[in-house]
Amino acid sequence: MPAAKKSATRRTTTPKPKPEPAKCPDCDGKGETAETVRVGARKGRATDNHQTALCLTCWGTGHAAD
Repeated sequence: MPAAKKSATRRTTTPKPKPEPAKCPDCDGKGETAETVRVGARKGRATDNHQTALCLTCWGTGHAAD
């Protein structure tokens, strides 16, 4: 008579947490930058006003490019 097989128990591993991606150096991880508003056709003088713009380095994600 052959020996009876034992049922194998499946071992599970705990998933390791993914490391946080590095922050974008240009926008400090916010995804937006403040641009100075310029007025005037020829000289383009700067005003005290600012507008938010999408960070061109990370395209608004806030993560540094690889």
